[in-house]
Amino acid sequence: MKKIFVLDTNVLLQDPNAVFAFEDNDVIIPAIVLEEIDSKKRLADEIGRNARFVSRLLDGFRAQGKLHDGVLLENGGTLKVELNHRSFEKMQETFADMSNDNRIIAVALNYAHEEMGKTDPKPVIVVSKDTLVRIKADVLGLTAQDYLSDRIVSLTDMYAGCLTLLTHPAIIDEFYSYRFLSVSSLQLSYKLHPHEFVILKDELGTSKSALLKVNADGKRLEPLFLSNDPIWGIGARNVQQRMALELLLNDEIPLVTLTGKAGTGKTLLALAAGLMKIEDEHKYKKMLIARPVVPMGKDIGYLPGEKNEKLRPWMQPIFDNLEFLFDTKKTGDIEKILAGMGSIEVEALTYIRGRSIPGQFIIIDEAQNLSRHEVKTIVSRVGEGSKIILVGDPDQIDHPYLDASSNGLTYVVERFKNESISGHITLERGERSNLAQLAADLL
Repeated sequence: MKKIFVLDTNVLLQDPNAVFAFEDNDVIIPAIVLEEIDSKKRLADEIGRNARFVSRLLDGFRAQGKLHDGVLLENGGTLKVELNHRSFEKMQETFADMSNDNRIIAVALNYAHEEMGKTDPKPVIVVSKDTLVRIKADVLGLTAQDYLSDRIVSLTDMYAGCLTLLTHPAIIDEFYSYRFLSVSSLQLSYKLHPHEFVILKDELGTSKSALLKVNADGKRLEPLFLSNDPIWGIGARNVQQRMALELLLNDEIPLVTLTGKAGTGKTLLALAAGLMKIEDEHKYKKMLIARPVVPMGKDIGYLPGEKNEKLRPWMQPIFDNLEFLFDTKKTGDIEKILAGMGSIEVEALTYIRGRSIPGQFIIIDEAQNLSRHEVKTIVSRVGEGSKIILVGDPDQIDHPYLDASSNGLTYVVERFKNESISGHITLERGERSNLAQLAADLL
């Protein structure tokens, strides 16, 4: 049975190709949605880009016919800009405010009442990423759902980068004897990914165990090639941190993703690895550190000064970690050190578009606040001989149209998990302080 999907503005601003995601059903765009999209098209960010894309997409459909009459989509569905079902009469007793959200719901409600009078009524469904819109629609007896086509994976199913296997002690002994294991010898019912870490434990309950890593072709389990010695004064405090350093310091893995709660050491480990590769091994020409300018809470508005002065409040977490690594004692020392070295560049992601970045160690902090398009733009900037690290916590998203399942960091983790040039690890244990760990767990 065909269905009628009424789209909220936020669906199109999140995924401008959303009109193609509903198979052979009817897609309705209320007229008020066009006005809201028009109000966003001058923005210079991702939302503005998507608003302009939707505008051009709808303009292209005009060649097929009148949008208010409906045009045929390539998947067999229809697209219609709704002008005739705007009456507020059926919902004004419940929600009297003529807000834009309520106007969108009114279109769906009027469609639903119209369909009820037909012999073969179509279900009417409101699609919105706004929780309150879905709740209001539900109160009025309408079916409402989140837009799920942009979700890569649920957070509980997200690739962690490591797993623990119970096995016979003879398998562990075999590894220590030959210093490798064939993946087939484990007789697993699922596939292991390149550079995935495996902890083998004795199924008989002894303390015998082994830490291994899948090689690039996914066929062998090998020992970690790094010792556990500190780098730039930073040593691994838990097994996941050791796994992270294994990926960060491996020059054969140009893309590394690190996820985890606040205080697990993601950014600090990435910076320490970068300093070692640049200053000690001279593997890369420069370390570029960037993060998206997305505020937590109310924006502080325009800031005075030159570019570096404007960026300092946004980049302060990076400077805090660098001050720890360089063990600075006075305010302003880190700026003098960085100016003297000349090999570390701290930048906002606003200025990375259009660049080609060869031979550099690139760290993108707070990558969970990037959309799929933005993360594609960033990773595609990576030039020959560069290594890029994406760091973030999918549970801490400040972007209004992203969540743990649809952000750019999760997208990269899932799309690259089968690739030999990438590695991922989820850090679980907080090492900032006991208080920080409790806050991450309890709050």
